Amino acid sequence: MRQLFYTWVLVAGAMMTTGVLLAQSPAPASPTAVPQASAPTVPPGRRPSVLPPGDRLAYMRTVAAALGVECGYCHGGRGGNTPATAPLTTAGRPRVEVAREMFLMVDRLNATIQEATGKPASDVTRVSCATCHRGVPIPMQISDIVWQAAIKQGAEAAVAQYQDLRSRFYGRQAYDFGEMALIPVTERLANVRPDAAIALLRMNLDFHPESVQSRISLAYALTRGRDYQGAIEMLREAIRLDPANGVAKGMLAQLDQQR
Repeated sequence: MRQLFYTWVLVAGAMMTTGVLLAQSPAPASPTAVPQASAPTVPPGRRPSVLPPGDRLAYMRTVAAALGVECGYCHGGRGGNTPATAPLTTAGRPRVEVAREMFLMVDRLNATIQEATGKPASDVTRVSCATCHRGVPIPMQISDIVWQAAIKQGAEAAVAQYQDLRSRFYGRQAYDFGEMALIPVTERLANVRPDAAIALLRMNLDFHPESVQSRISLAYALTRGRDYQGAIEMLREAIRLDPANGVAKGMLAQLDQQR
């Protein structure tokens, strides 16, 4: 019984000591609010800018140069960013809205490249507007432009389109005006629009008069247009320039057998 009494005394003393210590402990401080960065001020009716921080005017000049246009191409005149006055694409969308989406697309592409390569941002090859546009507003290959013009508007329009682009962009990074650039598209056109293929290849020979491949492709297009004698003459010219050309010799042998 006495032992039980001493046990209760020890427990009570421990509880009293704990209470004193708790009473002397300072109360927990209330959490201090962390100051938040103020959000950028955006005028009513405007969305936050998608342009990178820094000199945004200089960035926009770089974009305009990449597309070979002036600022008014997207913005129009004063107030050109409003839906009522902004220049529109052929699909009827405001160009500034398309540009905004293109900026976001470039950001996503660069993030994907960095993730795929595992390189730090400073070492990754970055995509920019010039990567695709190369100084032209609509980033299409010259072969695609010529194909569309030939199919939709005919041979004269296709030749005129090529000559116009060559006069404005030759020597720049926009289009490939080399000897071989038109060969693949004219070989496709020969089966659906031989007149357009013939016109484009004759033009190609004006720019590249020693081109053997242009003569071979022209001979093929002439056969599609049923001008077999013209095809034979063109193949003979190709063999004169390149006596060892087996393709030209084989085509000429086949045409000679059909005569």
